[in-house]
Amino acid sequence: METPLQTAAAPIAPPATATLPVRSHRQAMDWSLVLVSQGIETTMQRDADGRWSLVVASKDSERAFKALRLYQAENRNWPWHQHLTWPETRFDWACLGWVAFLITFHWLTGGGSHLQGSGIMDTAKVFSGQWWRVFTAITLHADLGHLAENLSLGILLFGLAMGRYGTGTGLLAAFLAGAGGNVASLLLNPGPFRGLGASGMVMGALGLLAAQALLPSARKGRSLKFVLASVMAGVMLFVLFGLGPGTDMVAHLGGFVSGLALGTLLVCAPAGFARNITVNLLSGIALVALVAGTWWLAITHR
Repeated sequence: METPLQTAAAPIAPPATATLPVRSHRQAMDWSLVLVSQGIETTMQRDADGRWSLVVASKDSERAFKALRLYQAENRNWPWHQHLTWPETRFDWACLGWVAFLITFHWLTGGGSHLQGSGIMDTAKVFSGQWWRVFTAITLHADLGHLAENLSLGILLFGLAMGRYGTGTGLLAAFLAGAGGNVASLLLNPGPFRGLGASGMVMGALGLLAAQALLPSARKGRSLKFVLASVMAGVMLFVLFGLGPGTDMVAHLGGFVSGLALGTLLVCAPAGFARNITVNLLSGIALVALVAGTWWLAITHR
């Protein structure tokens, strides 16, 4: 009589991969970078319900869990994860009005126009009494490339500064900071000097934005180190954009420092002062009067 063959059950192979659930796509990206840095290959995947997970080889799963536990432990109280207490970022599209003015004014005064000679920053003529040139020079540009270079960054910084401090207040402060840059160029450049352009005003807008770290509500509960680090971020951007070869670095530095000083005054003013409707309206009127008045003096005294 034949006895039925007894066949042993085939061993079940362990899964080739292990799945690590995550809360979001952002966390999946962060964790995948952690694992890659440890030489663990990983794949991000998303299921039909929209949930994200990481897939690693089974042989690496224990190392992966250990690396992620260490990462979370080390970053649980990471001091750079800070909540920003100043108002949310706003971009004021009214800055396009100032941009349109500069473009139009360049079209009227470019190509060797006598208006350019009347408004350029000339140290000899400023010291002889034509003080208005420190303002009129801001609205002048040597050529279309010079204008485009200033506006490519200026649109962003003007819009952010005006969004933070108010349309009229922010633009007037940036314009005054640009004049401060011209004054610095006037005082610190040795010998006769002629200059023009809105680059000092652009750097002034950057200084205004850097001053946000000095906002009383932003300083509350913050260390001096945090405030200084925030200001230094603005300084680093100034170094990146304001110290290019062939530029008036003195005017750029003067504009940035002037913007930082004016921004400090504005953020330390009573709450809501800078964005007050009346203050913004008066600032806008003052800006128009300043531009028109200084150009009237330039034209009548050429």
